[in-house]
Amino acid sequence: MSLRSALRAQTADCHAEVDALFGNFSLSDPGDYKAFLRAHARAVPAIESALERAGIARLLPDWPERRRTPLLLADIAALDDLPPRPLQQPELDDDASLWGAVYVLEGSKLGGAMLARTVPAHLPSVYLSPQGPKGSMRLFMDSLDASGIDDIAGAVAAARHAFALFRKAAQLELETA
Repeated sequence: MSLRSALRAQTADCHAEVDALFGNFSLSDPGDYKAFLRAHARAVPAIESALERAGIARLLPDWPERRRTPLLLADIAALDDLPPRPLQQPELDDDASLWGAVYVLEGSKLGGAMLARTVPAHLPSVYLSPQGPKGSMRLFMDSLDASGIDDIAGAVAAARHAFALFRKAAQLELETA
């Protein structure tokens, strides 16, 4: 089983739970949309910072173009809001954990592209519709498949932890809404 297939299969429950939680935000409502972005701002910067600290650019040389924290913070600022404090960064100490965590972030881009269509034109949505290099998702999937990672359990554990950060972030924002 490829790493991609293992990650998809062994995190499907996490993915479904996070999707269901984030489905509680109506992106056409400015208040809900702001809360949605705030939830992402609790998780994405924490994961991206951990990835950078652990050397993700060594595995994905185009990492700087993949980062979305600046886009997220720009959308929050455009809504005249301040970002919340990010959650605690995950511990990513080997290539398997790097691939697992970045798998979650890259997958969220696909979901974001679909969600961007539901955001009214008068609201900022650069975070949900990042303009990366053409074919960047295919390049990511090819790199993931070619990673040669033997520690599938470690990659899955890191991906599940990244999903847990998104879950906690959504719960925090839903509690305050």
